[in-house]
Amino acid sequence: MPQVHEDLERWLSDHDVPYPTPADRKDLEKLVQKNWDANVVEPYQSWDTEKLTGYLKQKGVESKESAEETRDSLIARVRNSWYETEDKAQNGWINIKDWILDTWTDSQLKAFCDRHGIPVPQPRKRDTLLQKARENYETVAQKAGEAATYPGNWLYETWSESDLKEWLDTHGFPAPQPTTRDKLIASVRRNSRLAYLRMQEQSESSKKAAQDAYAALTDKLIDSWSESQLKEFCDKNSINVPQGTKLNQLRALVRKHRAEIMGDTVAGTAASAFGAATSNIGSAAAKATDTASKAAQDAFDKVVDTWSDSRLKGYLDARGVPVPQGTKTNELRALVRKNAHKAASGWTAWTWDDLSIENLRNYIASSGNAAAKKVSDKTGATRDELVDAAQSAYASASSAGGDSYASATSFLSRATDTAKANVFETWSESELKAYLDSYGIPAPQGSNLNELRALARRQHTYFKYGTTAPTETLFAKVKENVLGGWDWVTNQLRLGGEAAKKKAEEAEGKAKEKAHKEL
Repeated sequence: MPQVHEDLERWLSDHDVPYPTPADRKDLEKLVQKNWDANVVEPYQSWDTEKLTGYLKQKGVESKESAEETRDSLIARVRNSWYETEDKAQNGWINIKDWILDTWTDSQLKAFCDRHGIPVPQPRKRDTLLQKARENYETVAQKAGEAATYPGNWLYETWSESDLKEWLDTHGFPAPQPTTRDKLIASVRRNSRLAYLRMQEQSESSKKAAQDAYAALTDKLIDSWSESQLKEFCDKNSINVPQGTKLNQLRALVRKHRAEIMGDTVAGTAASAFGAATSNIGSAAAKATDTASKAAQDAFDKVVDTWSDSRLKGYLDARGVPVPQGTKTNELRALVRKNAHKAASGWTAWTWDDLSIENLRNYIASSGNAAAKKVSDKTGATRDELVDAAQSAYASASSAGGDSYASATSFLSRATDTAKANVFETWSESELKAYLDSYGIPAPQGSNLNELRALARRQHTYFKYGTTAPTETLFAKVKENVLGGWDWVTNQLRLGGEAAKKKAEEAEGKAKEKAHKEL
């Protein structure tokens, strides 16, 4: 838990807990203590049903039919399978330098060491980078005139805004919209512990699965493999095979690798196989991040290829990216891809196009704009007409500034927060088709309402957040990268078992045939 005055204020600010200024340290400590459990020990208390169910599914906990399960019962089940106890959470934040850097990429660790003049011996491997960065963490904080218990923005000074948003995208945390650099850093800092715990769990799960597979990799099976099978195994598991290695040497290499995976070595640890013990999670995560990010970027690129010019321009406008007059469609798409990890910088006219009719009417009523209110009061006003009226009222408020503009942005903050979970749920089929049409996407022939909603949500998510990688994608890649070949091993074991079974059946058949002849 943060202890220093500035750290206490920073923690409260990151978690949207209001505090008096000036305030003495005791008052701040009481506020942190009051809000600690809800934000750190049991953050799931504020989750909606969908998020609670998703967590249980991720943990492999069987869920009942949603109609049978209340939110309270879901919270109780999440609590029973949560990542850490209250004591561990407390110790984790006290010893923040031991884990907060683990979700960083290799290039981010290198930039941190270079920026602060931290010498790292060659070759600059991940485990060495992490070790040196951790050793100098408190020194860097002191030089910055900061406390290290709940780090300030100094920790992320080598990160660009795109780096910050990409971290949030990769780990499945929506970036605050609209945003600033300070807000992005606050979101990364606030969610770093949960990201670390998720990746640690996935890495441990993958390690166990690999060890289970290798446990069945007997000497007899290794001896039965051909030279090509042994070489394929080494290739799948990144085992260096020197030129001219003989068959028996290949088998020895495989046995050595198996021993390292199983922890059956002099050191009694699998560190040599997974990388240094301090970075086995981060190593897998770094590889997984690259793979997941590329997959996410590819998916975003495909979506962008289908968007209309107006949507492409709207995406760039929401992020403050200037669009030269006469820019062609392919140039717009290239600009959008270039800004895939750029967060929206402010409210724009496009902000209104995914709000419900109820929210649109409420805003128009609160705006005090007579022309917009006239449209809203009209019987049978369409959603498109209400969007145009809201956009017009917002444009007037934006020009006027002051209380009028503050009121508009305050309304938007509340409306978008409440609409997150159920956007498009109240929309009619014609409204959904019109929304898709604004992207230049025709509704697929024969689509039902739920399919249209799903398609609309997909466009909405990409338009609002840019590229993103769902956490389950990242976790799958972590598992895939911890040990690249363990699934191959499992397959070989299965094939070996089938071959043995076949030979036994053949032997049994021959024995029966011989016995029959003797009769």
